[in-house]
Amino acid sequence: MDGIDGRLRHGRASLAVSFFAQGVVFALLVTRIPALQDRYGVSDGMLPLFLAAVPILAGVGSVTTEHVLKRVRPSVVLRWVQPAVCLALVGAGSGDRLWELAVSLAAFGICVGGLDASMNVLGVSLQHTYGRSIMLGFHATYSLGGILGASLAWVGAHWHLSLVVLYGPAAAVLIPVVLVASRWYVDQEQTPKSEGAAAAPVPVAMKLLLPLCMVMAFAYIGDSTVSNWSPKYLQDVLGSSDQLSTVPYNVYMVTTLLGRAVGDFGVRRFGAAAVVRAGSLLAMGGFAVVATAPGAWVGILGFTILGFGLCVIVPQTFAAAGRLFPGASDAAIARLNVFNYVGFLIGSPLVGALGDVWSYRGAMLVPMVLVGATLLYARSFDADPARYGVGHERPRTADVG
Repeated sequence: MDGIDGRLRHGRASLAVSFFAQGVVFALLVTRIPALQDRYGVSDGMLPLFLAAVPILAGVGSVTTEHVLKRVRPSVVLRWVQPAVCLALVGAGSGDRLWELAVSLAAFGICVGGLDASMNVLGVSLQHTYGRSIMLGFHATYSLGGILGASLAWVGAHWHLSLVVLYGPAAAVLIPVVLVASRWYVDQEQTPKSEGAAAAPVPVAMKLLLPLCMVMAFAYIGDSTVSNWSPKYLQDVLGSSDQLSTVPYNVYMVTTLLGRAVGDFGVRRFGAAAVVRAGSLLAMGGFAVVATAPGAWVGILGFTILGFGLCVIVPQTFAAAGRLFPGASDAAIARLNVFNYVGFLIGSPLVGALGDVWSYRGAMLVPMVLVGATLLYARSFDADPARYGVGHERPRTADVG
């Protein structure tokens, strides 16, 4: 038993490394969008097209992963697509022609779709084996990686480092780290320790999954607004410097880290639905502050509140899908993950288009309303048979840490 428990702890730690690395890479990309725009001469009119192409291709990558996972273990997919994402980041910072940026972002999008799907499949299967909420912890390490990535981006902006000088060393460190960590990934057990027999497969019916898909899309509309538009919003609307424009994403990731670090305890105490409702209300308040901010620091306060609100929604949505379709969680999570990119696809161009034809302040009210719509679907997070709250823990034979 001790050997099995040790294997699970190692699997949990190694998957946390993967989430952390992805947080670093994604933050390095999105916080330096203005620098990428300047390097390649991408016009304001073309920028939304480039931002939209990445989630479209990521959605293709996630759908493809659903079929790949029928034949290949999630750990194998994750082991190889994560280094590819790091290399695509370096490619984006190394070129000087528009087609080179397009190829690099296309590779980034396709590979990140497979990465997100396989990473969350492994996380949900580990949570199922543990018998209690741990998904927020994985996403907390993603936030920690985002903090490091955004901090490195700030250093790059402060010291006027070229993108290749910023991205190259980061990839050179992260690729060996994730390859070593991948040795301890744990795939879903056929017979979970917490149950006497493997869960009977439940076919993935989109009608049942759709409420969670909507919540995922709304959450990522909000998240993409922060990641893709907060630097530009601070510079163009609130008059900040280039250096200060990297701060909102950083503080956003700090607050998501703090919220996710305690979120699993909140889920166990109050239940997932209550935590998701509270997060939705906080996120709405954050968008309202951003939209009415008189200056850069109040805008940063709004993005801070947003982080506390949005941070709990996505991990709990993945976890709810795993509970809803026992025995078919791989397919359910891969399909649900597509709506991650639907949110990005809608959110980035929507905010950009409304900002151009109306105002960026007004554009911030749209994700506020959409995130608020999550309240309509919050009951989906209390789906039986398992809710990881007080009185809802499944019996387990050992505490696995």
